[in-house]
Amino acid sequence: MRPCPHFSGRLLHGALRLLATGCLAASGLAHALTPADAQLLASGESDERIATLNRLALATDDKAAATLIQAMADEAVRVQGTQVLIVRADISDTAAVDAVTGEAVALTDEAEDVTINNRMRGALETALAGMQLVDGDPERQRAAALTLQRGSFDEPDVAQLPLIERALATDLDPKARQTLELAQAAVLLASEDEAQRLAAAQKLGETRQPVVRPLLLQRLEVETSPAVKGALQASLAALDRTLAIGSALAQAFTGISLGSILLLAALGLAITYGLMGVINMAHGELIMIGAYATWGVQALFRNHLPGAFDWYLLAALPVAFMASALVGAAMERTVIRFLYGRPLETLLATWGISLVLMQGVRSLFGAQNVGVENPSWMSGGVTLLGNLNLPWNRIVIIAFAAAVLIGVTLLITRTRLGLFVRGVTQNRPIASCMGVNTARIDTYAFALGSGIAGLAGCALSQIGNVGPDLGQNYIVDSFMVVVLGGVGQLAGTVYAALGLGLLNKFIEGWAGAVLAKIAVLVFIIVFIQKRPQGIFAMKGRSAEA
Repeated sequence: MRPCPHFSGRLLHGALRLLATGCLAASGLAHALTPADAQLLASGESDERIATLNRLALATDDKAAATLIQAMADEAVRVQGTQVLIVRADISDTAAVDAVTGEAVALTDEAEDVTINNRMRGALETALAGMQLVDGDPERQRAAALTLQRGSFDEPDVAQLPLIERALATDLDPKARQTLELAQAAVLLASEDEAQRLAAAQKLGETRQPVVRPLLLQRLEVETSPAVKGALQASLAALDRTLAIGSALAQAFTGISLGSILLLAALGLAITYGLMGVINMAHGELIMIGAYATWGVQALFRNHLPGAFDWYLLAALPVAFMASALVGAAMERTVIRFLYGRPLETLLATWGISLVLMQGVRSLFGAQNVGVENPSWMSGGVTLLGNLNLPWNRIVIIAFAAAVLIGVTLLITRTRLGLFVRGVTQNRPIASCMGVNTARIDTYAFALGSGIAGLAGCALSQIGNVGPDLGQNYIVDSFMVVVLGGVGQLAGTVYAALGLGLLNKFIEGWAGAVLAKIAVLVFIIVFIQKRPQGIFAMKGRSAEA
């Protein structure tokens, strides 16, 4: 293939073809809207109407032409004899103004509606978008550029080039310019000039955008030039490679995201069950309490501190932690402290507590789900490789899960409370003989695990609705993560959560969500049969006790 200069240089080959259109544009800039132009636009043949429309759209200083084009799009134009009238429905049903002179005219029975077919409607939409690109603010420019891009991708027409070229010559928003350059390449792909088509094919391939793939495939079917066909095939191959990489990375990201959610949900259970040996079936309801606490803080900020609404989530974190921790401490002091060493009884008792907590929430807040709104800084996302979108709320949750893990690890391994918790769980009588208040440590440890569940609820509120049954969706997965990772092993909990998240999403990609759940469950059963102690086994004599 012969070397190809920069894409913008290829436009020089189309100069002769665009010369006539440029002359028409210059004419439109020099003269105001004429009665003949108005008549052609309103009642001429389709080709004449669209040619006139494109010429008038380039006349940015002609307010009468812009007003007429907008009125045509609003279907507020009538033809009365030789006059083209714009209906003024804001005044009365019979009031109108002459589109050329602006003089008030009374509508009569002779006034006829202007016919606008789908082709004309699309041309009007394109013309309005071109005008907004020149005079609009950044948001309107982006929207107008997307409109032009859609039109150029659906029905590429060289007649759109003057509008696009005029907009690219102005000071555009960067995102609008990028979108408009794609539209320009899409239009040139339908050019009669082989050099322009070749450059456009290469340009579209370099964008690595999924939206250009159907356009390249469509053009490949009708292209006759071997050179252009080769460029189209090369662009398609490069685009497919990029999309495959993006799809794999997207699956990995969603797997890590799911793993971070499972980690948050299971981390508190790793303390109450893994370290303390309490089968807490109300762990999911502690997650739910944290989510409802977040919703309550959001409502408080919306009603009383609307100016600081974006920061409600930072205030909700300690509230969610304390709400779940207090409920957990109350559970431990009133019920669980009498059942240590009796796992079956703790299972039944905490299951009953979970039913009480769910019904209490239904009575207080209703059975319907409540919505928790993301702060503005967690909205949107980052788009990479065209088809790889990383939502900010998921990114923040992954970072939050890592921060909570680091905090819990430091608390358990580096603080006096962590030392006492490990001492009591490993050998309660010896710890008591050395002056440790084991009953108080039990309460602190259970409250800590419950508070972490509340933090999980706060995070989960940012990716879905909050309802009384929220915790039931995570309790089984949380137990599977703790058992798979190894009872009492925080490191195993991390590996198990991330591993199950990635495994579930990669299987889901080709087998579906239901089969993925079944496959993960079968994997866990087989793994536990072969290695009952989990990924990481407890070391020392306690493992044999």
